[in-house]
Amino acid sequence: MSKIWETLKRKTWQWRGIWVTVPVVTGAIIGIRHLGLLQPLEFPLLDQYFLLRPREPVDSRIVVVEITEADVQKVGTWPMSDARLADLLQKISQQQPFAIGLDLYRDLPVEPGHAVLNRVFKTTPNLIGVQKVVASADSSAVAPPKVLKDLDQVGSNDLPLDADGKIRRMPISLLDQQTGKDVFSFGFTLAATYLQSRGIEVGVNADKLIQAGSVTFPAFSPDDGGYVRADAGGYQIILNYRGEAQHFQSVTMTEVLENRVPPGLMGDRIVIIGATAESLKDLFYVPYSSSLTTPTRMAGVYIHANFVSQVINAVLNGRPPTLKTWSEPLEWLWILGWAAAGAVLTWAQRYSRRPILRVASIVAAAACLTASSYFAFMKGWWIPVVPPLMALAGSSIAVTSYVAFSAADMRRTFGRYLTDEVVASLLESPSGLKLGGERRKVTILLSDLRGFSAISERLPPEQVVKILNLYLGAMSDIITQYQGTINEFMGDGIFVMFGAPVYRKDDSQRAIACAVAMQAAMDSVNEENQKQGLPKIEMGIGINTGEVVVGNIGSQRRAKYTVVGNHVNLAARIESYTVGRQILISEETYKDAGPAIVKISGQIQVEPKGIKDPITLYEVFGIGGRHNVFLPQEAEEFVSLPTAVPVRYTVLEGKHVVGTVFDGCLVRLSENGAELWSDHFLTPLSNLKITLLVATDKATELDDLYAKVLDKPAESEGCFLLRFTSKSPEISDVLDGLRRDAIGVRSEG
Repeated sequence: MSKIWETLKRKTWQWRGIWVTVPVVTGAIIGIRHLGLLQPLEFPLLDQYFLLRPREPVDSRIVVVEITEADVQKVGTWPMSDARLADLLQKISQQQPFAIGLDLYRDLPVEPGHAVLNRVFKTTPNLIGVQKVVASADSSAVAPPKVLKDLDQVGSNDLPLDADGKIRRMPISLLDQQTGKDVFSFGFTLAATYLQSRGIEVGVNADKLIQAGSVTFPAFSPDDGGYVRADAGGYQIILNYRGEAQHFQSVTMTEVLENRVPPGLMGDRIVIIGATAESLKDLFYVPYSSSLTTPTRMAGVYIHANFVSQVINAVLNGRPPTLKTWSEPLEWLWILGWAAAGAVLTWAQRYSRRPILRVASIVAAAACLTASSYFAFMKGWWIPVVPPLMALAGSSIAVTSYVAFSAADMRRTFGRYLTDEVVASLLESPSGLKLGGERRKVTILLSDLRGFSAISERLPPEQVVKILNLYLGAMSDIITQYQGTINEFMGDGIFVMFGAPVYRKDDSQRAIACAVAMQAAMDSVNEENQKQGLPKIEMGIGINTGEVVVGNIGSQRRAKYTVVGNHVNLAARIESYTVGRQILISEETYKDAGPAIVKISGQIQVEPKGIKDPITLYEVFGIGGRHNVFLPQEAEEFVSLPTAVPVRYTVLEGKHVVGTVFDGCLVRLSENGAELWSDHFLTPLSNLKITLLVATDKATELDDLYAKVLDKPAESEGCFLLRFTSKSPEISDVLDGLRRDAIGVRSEG
């Protein structure tokens, strides 16, 4: 139980930035939304969804008879006479439509022909007229034709406007304040007439919801979708537009009156008569009136046609009866979820060295949110987009700000002494600063400059520091690139961990790739050294993999995040066997990284102090796989000296001269090594300090040459191959001269 509690505490602390950010941002967004401040942003986004939705086919059940500007001009006066209107209705009736909708106010007679028109009204049972039920500050109620009212063949023509002046809702019924009765809307009455003629019942169900066949039309609420405290008077639904005028068949009034309409065009259909003429002012802004271009308006007759199509297709074809919306609690959870997504994505990448990835993840999440809401819209749902988008961005910004303010000082302080990952580990866990550790498999990389102590003795301290800063800066960049953790700079050595504090499956592979890249970078380091008049340097690298203890080691006053164990010591031993430009890895590292991709140029067996059995080391020149980095393989060219160069040498124990002084001679030379003859047996990989017994202008002997005995056979009997680890400029000049002379002699021969 205690372990579970500790794990819970650690996880809670690790994600601490989320627990406050998510509820605060969610609450703020819900509060802003409740004030109605987001409604102006939600509406245009919904409109864009209508514009982007794939074009639906023309609804063949509906025919619109337009009264165009040309029709008005031809009539010569407006309103047109009752006689002309009666003639229009009669010609339409002759084609036997299921229903006829007259979207024209006709509460007063317009002679001549009023009696004829009344007779047409009485004899056309499928004719539906209009009245304006609701009076407002800028408009009055308009009575319907008396005859149609008495026959109960009237629907309300009220179109509720949203705050931006667009029409996105339609009443199914409204309360007539004068009569105290509910009046069905014009469009719904036409649709009901059509459906009832096909034997489908339309009415109010037991839940007091309007139903047609098996389809129930849910009543609009003031806060549905993106609305906030909208006027939900009467029984309204959200319009699920089919499309613009082109989505409906249409003819002009003149074409009908002049019998230029195909005979079967209106039969068994719903015919809606309405004005589209600019001068008649029956034009409204709708979702298709995009604000991105010059806004266009839709005639009221086509708004009614869209509504009629919406009702009929919902009942007969399964099209959504309205844009459905979520309840407020569900919308709050939706906002909360995206606030959490923004916080989690940002928190998880808060220490990433590539901020573009953090931004890209938020952008991708925003794209997913928008895409999911659009997909839902295609299925008939209106899901809030702006509030969750703001929650996503807001929580991301809040977490970023929290991390910036809370960690800035600590990172500035620790960042000069610890790696970013170690600092992150300390910040991630409430126990991050406690002493103690855990067992974990780690790959250790140790590098060291060969012969740097001798170089340091010859140069002023300022130049030594300059060499180190250039070298360590270049190596640090590469180690960071391969996600290694620099545990310590040990003079001219670097102690790097792969697997602590963050364990990754490919730690050993990255360690090898890092080592290869480090050796490859030494060429550019030496080029810069030469430009500044500094000596060339060479580096050896040893790598080992094994289980160690990782954690904070030290006292309460002073501690260090590090690794300890035998495998750390072995890594140091392995590094000590290397020469310049060489990488040696242990058998454990070789197996862990995968022999199939690790490229080796040889192997040696060694018996390090403190290790019971001999171990095999592998010399690496590259690694394949996803890293694919290699060192160029250059063969060392030896030349035989015409006259052997006498030397004295001693074997080094560590970095100290111990034991007997031996005599020998150099018989062959290369740019970086030599072949030494000696009657004393030299143990492979031992280190030598050599004195050249040659006379120069300044001295009779030169004793600042260091070398390592290679575990490779020499060409001549009694000889040993050496790799120089350090040589003074004077010795370099002498050896280069000897080699040039030997090459010259060989050429002459």
